[in-house]
Amino acid sequence: MTATPPVLEMDGHLATLTLSRPEQGNRLSDGDLDVLVEHFATINASSARVVRLCALGRHFCAGYDVSDLASGAGGERFEATMDALAALRPITVAEVQGGAYGGASDLLLACDFRLGSHAARVSMPAARFGLHLYGGILRRYVSRLGLNTAKRMILNTEPLEAQEMFQLGLLTHPPCAAEELAARSQAIIDHLMALAPLALEGMKRHLNAIADGCFETRWLHEDIDRCKASRDFREGLQAIKDKRPAVFDGC
Repeated sequence: MTATPPVLEMDGHLATLTLSRPEQGNRLSDGDLDVLVEHFATINASSARVVRLCALGRHFCAGYDVSDLASGAGGERFEATMDALAALRPITVAEVQGGAYGGASDLLLACDFRLGSHAARVSMPAARFGLHLYGGILRRYVSRLGLNTAKRMILNTEPLEAQEMFQLGLLTHPPCAAEELAARSQAIIDHLMALAPLALEGMKRHLNAIADGCFETRWLHEDIDRCKASRDFREGLQAIKDKRPAVFDGC
């Protein structure tokens, strides 16, 4: 059987990335990581404003392929891919219909919004088989979830179910029934699509920089000035005066 790599579909300002290997729990091989990086470059060069990340089958993602890990591969390739996901220009929305295991937890943390069904699960079992995690995942665990939760999950290998994932920040919205997940995700995507993309992209970049301890004031002011000089800003002000929804074109 030919392995199916992650699939990218473009529909106007929406990009959908689908993990398409349900028979293997959508685990990610080195080849899949290469495909994802190519997809990220395509998305960044496109007019996409939002990226939906979803998966086929019972599990969201079973993490890094054990055969690649056992072959002597380090975490550098996986880390670079997750860093690239976190740095994507558009806003990212993950739909977690099932389990996210090992490195897949970083796949979630690299996304801006994370919605899950009641079947969502997450665990980080690295310490159970002697794997030391790479720096990017440690940083995201602490900056997104806090030190105590990071230690519970990484050092004590505690699994979390959907409600606790929400309470601790792994899900950004309360879990829902499986049949409601796509509609809830679409509602958030529709709302994001109606907002000013230049402002969203800039503020995403700086919020992540603050969380990662690499915030630069001069870059912030460059983005502020860019937004002030944009047609979108003029459109937003005019829409307030006209008492109508603004229509933004991203420039």
